[in-house]
Amino acid sequence: MNVHDARVLAAGAGIAILAACSGGPTNATLPGGAEQSQMSHAIRNGHAEPVCSALHLRPGEARCFAWIRTDIKPSVHFNPLVSGYTPSNLQTAYNLPSSTHGSGQVVAIVDAYDNPNAESDLGVYRSNFGLPACTTSNGCFKKVNQNGGTSYPGGSTGWGIEIDLDIEMVSAICPNCHIVLVEANAATFADLGIAEKQAYAQGAGQVSNSYGGGEFKAKGYYHAGVVITASSGDNGYGAQQPCSWATVVCVGGTSLTSVSPRVEAGWSGAGSGCSALVVKPTWQHDSGCTKRSESDVSAVADPNTGVAEYDSYGYGGWIVVGGTSVASPVVASVFALAGNHASVHAAKGIWSAGGGPNLNDVTTGPPNGTCPSQYLYICTPGAGYDGPTGWGTPNGIGAF
Repeated sequence: MNVHDARVLAAGAGIAILAACSGGPTNATLPGGAEQSQMSHAIRNGHAEPVCSALHLRPGEARCFAWIRTDIKPSVHFNPLVSGYTPSNLQTAYNLPSSTHGSGQVVAIVDAYDNPNAESDLGVYRSNFGLPACTTSNGCFKKVNQNGGTSYPGGSTGWGIEIDLDIEMVSAICPNCHIVLVEANAATFADLGIAEKQAYAQGAGQVSNSYGGGEFKAKGYYHAGVVITASSGDNGYGAQQPCSWATVVCVGGTSLTSVSPRVEAGWSGAGSGCSALVVKPTWQHDSGCTKRSESDVSAVADPNTGVAEYDSYGYGGWIVVGGTSVASPVVASVFALAGNHASVHAAKGIWSAGGGPNLNDVTTGPPNGTCPSQYLYICTPGAGYDGPTGWGTPNGIGAF
């Protein structure tokens, strides 16, 4: 069975997930006990699993942060059993002017490997929710490799799910935006860094990165006039790059249990931390971390309150997905709705707006790990700034 034909193996009420390792294009494989032992404490006993394996992750490699609900069988037809949150739900929860803003904005997605069905899956997603078509032919969608060409890397079903999730979340939040998908040759920071630069070259004003790995250098992604977002991770406490770079908006995660009224708490799987390498920016004014604190801002991430995704490459239908992989493209697209990328220092602006009416302060939720006593707030949601949720979630576009 090759990766293009990989499908879910159903078993009773649940499903066995097809997981693709970050180390290369592979046939989909079923995770074993070792994979389970690496799962976040927050989800280990739940009904979700990662689509990119954390096993055997070598220095300089990254993994995607999408999680799929395993207790919901994929469906060819969108229906209430597999619905997840829709574009309308997300726009309502975060009070967004999605129907009237975003024209002329370009949001780029950087991921590893290829999803050959990305454009057609995007078409199904947008058509199902009544969003305008976004295709290569009408100029709305563009897919390139890390060098800007159309000879794409090998496929990976795990990263393929990530790709569909990212481009569909841009569509959900900013349906008037153009989308550029840049596919890196491999899930290494060397290749992903080349792809990141290609995203800037393609004219993106916002670039989302839903992946990460351990810290290895003090400075990273930056391009003048471009807003760069990255997922904080899905294994709780522990700094991740690219999220910990000071030039990146680090996006944490929440559990969104109701959209109207919005009921939201911190998600215990959301990454957070104090960087060991990155000098504390002057605009960060929390007193516990002596270096860069993460996260800055957040959005829905808990797979138990996940979003709808259409994926035909690995699953053949509608699935429910979570992880801070959801939150990063959501926040990048809110920046696109605001349209201020050329004139703002994005992360600094979030800290300036923190505590104000344009961000929903997320004050409750379980800890995501055990922090040293001098900065317990990095692990535990609470009033004002905290690590798992940053300064909170979007309330309109005023903070962006």
